[in-house]
Amino acid sequence: MAEQKTKPTDADVHAFIAAATPAKRRVDGQRLAEIFTEVTGVDPVMWGPSMVGYGEYHYRSPVNPRNHGVWPKTAFSPRKAQLSLYGLKDLPNGAALLPRLGTYTEGAGCVYVKKLEDIDEAVLRQLIAIAFAREDDPEPQR
Repeated sequence: MAEQKTKPTDADVHAFIAAATPAKRRVDGQRLAEIFTEVTGVDPVMWGPSMVGYGEYHYRSPVNPRNHGVWPKTAFSPRKAQLSLYGLKDLPNGAALLPRLGTYTEGAGCVYVKKLEDIDEAVLRQLIAIAFAREDDPEPQR
């Protein structure tokens, strides 16, 4: 198996968010950090160069059980074009709640939001709590 590219780092989360552009993305990133930290009760950790993660779990690909590693339970990234939110739609109860979030688009493993004003913070908090409660993926059946 190839080595996992996105891993926890010692990079400063607050410096990363403070450097986000444009300014609106920086403000939204700071607010997301507050929300995620309040809901999860843990400090954020940089994953790779651009993902602010909370907690971690051991994942195993359902398609190829040899593909496995560690990933944040939930995370976000204040990217230039939009906010990327990770882990919110991975579990069935999160996916079921997602339509109540507000205005967003979906990527393969994330939810994209243009600005925080477009979404319901109470629903976001529920989605973060659901994502953070996830357990390690089960070992494959033999």
